[in-house]
Amino acid sequence: MDAQIQRILDSATNCIKIECDTLNGLFSVINEEFAQGILALHRCKGRIIVTGIGKSAIIAQKIVATLNSTGTLALFMHAADAIHGDLGMVTKADIIICISKSGETPEIKALLPLVKNLGSSLHGIVSNPNSSLAKNADHVYYTPVPREAEPNNLAPTASTTAQLAMGDAIAVSLLALKGFSPENFAHFHPGGSLGKQLYLKVSDIYTKNQKPEVYSHDSLQSVILEMTKKRLGSTAVISQEGELIGMITDGDLRRMLDHDTLHLSGLRAEDIMTKNPKSVEATEMALTAFQILKENAITQLPVIQAKKYMGMIHLHDLIQEGFI
Repeated sequence: MDAQIQRILDSATNCIKIECDTLNGLFSVINEEFAQGILALHRCKGRIIVTGIGKSAIIAQKIVATLNSTGTLALFMHAADAIHGDLGMVTKADIIICISKSGETPEIKALLPLVKNLGSSLHGIVSNPNSSLAKNADHVYYTPVPREAEPNNLAPTASTTAQLAMGDAIAVSLLALKGFSPENFAHFHPGGSLGKQLYLKVSDIYTKNQKPEVYSHDSLQSVILEMTKKRLGSTAVISQEGELIGMITDGDLRRMLDHDTLHLSGLRAEDIMTKNPKSVEATEMALTAFQILKENAITQLPVIQAKKYMGMIHLHDLIQEGFI
């Protein structure tokens, strides 16, 4: 193998190994002290304000996004901006989480007495338990980092990975205390495909399609005309009472034509249809319809409500909604 390629592979695997080792080291610090900090955050009557400097500030922004998306009100405040006016956004009821590997950067040290003067509670995500941040914080989320993954042990790599994981652990712990449900998740993510899977119902989709249907005694010509007119590649077969009793697809028509002995002029819908086809209730989640389509390798699914045929949902509808 080329020496340059080998150097790249060795560097990449060593980086990942160091970061994995760092994450494994966090297991030992998820303890009662961590839990007490989470309980304090859970009891917070104000907002959780996350701050940091440099790369830690970027991690702080991600943690804020995760907290907000899982039902915990959070704001980002850059540590440098905090000591130049942004501290005015903080109230006594808020809790400030300060992120710093060393806990000794000038901006962080300048911020500490100001937070105390406001009467706000201070929490620290910090790798140095003897730092100014750790000593002044009401709760410390100790985040040990033996070394950075970068060869010179300088660029934030393993430390920011550990900070991010600790932030996720905080957010998920708060989520568990709140009893955050899939419905809550959908409420905060209405525009994403994940959110749609949790709130979008079959009834929100099938009404946009045409409603192909024939009666069991209808002729083959009527079946073909209905399928052609409605352009869904299938039609439901219904009883006089409007109940779904069968389904005919393009594939059914092709298979029918393979039978040389059939007299096409006398065929009726009931002679071609698949009896008791797969279907989905209009009140079901769209995700359920998608799973039925996927498990049965089909592309159309009749929609029913109290046995009555309501319409058709197509795989393409779900693709357009981001289910794939």
